[in-house]
Amino acid sequence: MHVEVRGLNKKFGEFQAVRDVEFSIVKGQLIGLLGPSGGGKTSILRMLAGLESPDSGDIVFHGKRVNDLPPQERGIGFVFQNYALFKHMTVEGNIAFGLEVKKWSKEKIKARVAELVELTGLKGFEKRYPHQLSGGQRQRVAFARALAPEPQLLLLDEPFAAIDAKIRQELRSWLRDMIDRLGITSIFVTHDQDEAIEVADEIMIINKGRVEQKGTPWEIYKNPETPFVAGFIGESTIVENVASLRGFESASAWPGTKALIRPEYVELGQPNEFPILSATAAGKVRHVHFRGSEWLVEVEVGESKLVTYRSLEKEVLHREKKFKCSFTGRICSTTATAGLWRTS
Repeated sequence: MHVEVRGLNKKFGEFQAVRDVEFSIVKGQLIGLLGPSGGGKTSILRMLAGLESPDSGDIVFHGKRVNDLPPQERGIGFVFQNYALFKHMTVEGNIAFGLEVKKWSKEKIKARVAELVELTGLKGFEKRYPHQLSGGQRQRVAFARALAPEPQLLLLDEPFAAIDAKIRQELRSWLRDMIDRLGITSIFVTHDQDEAIEVADEIMIINKGRVEQKGTPWEIYKNPETPFVAGFIGESTIVENVASLRGFESASAWPGTKALIRPEYVELGQPNEFPILSATAAGKVRHVHFRGSEWLVEVEVGESKLVTYRSLEKEVLHREKKFKCSFTGRICSTTATAGLWRTS
């Protein structure tokens, strides 16, 4: 299903939850709505599903305006954050529920349930009730139930939020594989950056009811279009006086600028680790955090505080010790007076 949203607005009382939102989604894509809590992600999703009505704007599915269509006529499947399974029904019963409402024949229901049980890896659990399943299994039942009526659009509201970290990681890979096999257009809400980057074809960054940027995870990370996106995606440090850093002296031509420097653009180490010491600046380590595959190091250079990564294979750095830093890459700066975001 091709999805197009035009000038969508929604207020709850005096609170403007969604502001002039516009986007389009190509058939078969998996899109992640990513942003801070209260930014408007779930409101957008619920309006697409027909669970909320927009104050203005158009929602178009396959060239047809669906604003006035009830949820059951929009051809969508919805997966809720809390599963919303029927406790008194077995796995089979939960999956079959929507098909029974649509008055499918018993033979077709039985065949479709068996197909989805196989697809979602629930074979052997058909007769169990929700309380007899793990969190990951319950979420798979919720997916199967949403997919049962063969929807053209799958909507997922923070589908992994209630699941522990290890199972969540497994379900991400499973969801990506399932969407690829089915070819179904899908939109999921999340506030987890890693989840969005790993699973989505494209990400929409939602903030204060607006779409700040839409693009592939790589495009958004490498080329943020607004200060909010640059600061929200990935780890970074905002530097007030960037012209004081070696290599960034040209930034003095932009009065009142701030720079956002990502960890991969800062290299930290002992003096003997740098072939050209004149290209480095002295820094003092303030904190060292073990990240499993690497160290995250907070370092103070003059008046600036930066973060960077360091390989576990290199010598361990300790707090309050002085080391050398070099800076590469580009600055993303914002002119405070005009609010202009630019890269150079």
